[in-house]
Amino acid sequence: MWSRQGPNLVLDGDNLAHLQSLPEQIFTLVYLDPPFNTGRTQTRHSSSARSAAEGTRGGFGGKKYDFTLEGLTSYDDSFADYWAFLAPRLEEAWRVLAPNGTLYLHLDWREVHYAKVALDIIFGRAHFLNEIIWAYDYGAKSKNKWPTKHDTILVYVKDPKNYVFNSEAIDREPYMAPGLVSPDKAARGKLPTDVWWHTIVSPTGKEKTGYATQKPLGVLRRIIQASSNEGDWVLDPFCGSGTTAHAASELGRRFVTIDSNSEALEIARQRLARYL
Repeated sequence: MWSRQGPNLVLDGDNLAHLQSLPEQIFTLVYLDPPFNTGRTQTRHSSSARSAAEGTRGGFGGKKYDFTLEGLTSYDDSFADYWAFLAPRLEEAWRVLAPNGTLYLHLDWREVHYAKVALDIIFGRAHFLNEIIWAYDYGAKSKNKWPTKHDTILVYVKDPKNYVFNSEAIDREPYMAPGLVSPDKAARGKLPTDVWWHTIVSPTGKEKTGYATQKPLGVLRRIIQASSNEGDWVLDPFCGSGTTAHAASELGRRFVTIDSNSEALEIARQRLARYL
């Protein structure tokens, strides 16, 4: 049984069953990053390279490298009836959301329009706060249509007259035209809008865990800074690599996160060991 005074939790199993076991109105912030229903298996590999005189890969300055594939993670992102899967989880997320709480639902173009309709029904249209566009520019580019290089994050509040939004706590970003504002404003930076330009997790960067579809800490930090306070509980029913819990802990929040994928749980528990 979960206790509000208990430790942070990484829960193993069906997130619907775990959600149904949680008390009502506990979490100030619920972030959901469900499978996007792409119809394919998502994979990500981890690799290493070392300098070698007779290496198989060419590099900068004519150097040679040996390349080794070290691991592969994957999951099935295809549902025969996607909304039979997601809708009851959204309903439970609403139930456990605190009276001043905020829900963030992270999807892409495949299902987000249906999600807006579903959340309007669950929360009420007046409870819709924002549509955030997370834009990035990485990976292959289509040549027969506009390349799809953004995700959409729908934001709903339990009570439109009483919800947490800490505009002063959010990490600010540079002005696109700093010469048009005062030096003080340029030095401080501006409050982000509802369009966020933020790189994905680099496959060769320090932040990577090797988990497919890992989201960047910077995106989750911004969400958690804005829509929760220190000491509040944050829920992520689709743990994945544990980014939400990681960001929450760094910002002084408590977390409950859930997954049924053994590879995800292994990665997340290693990543979050110091916070459990």
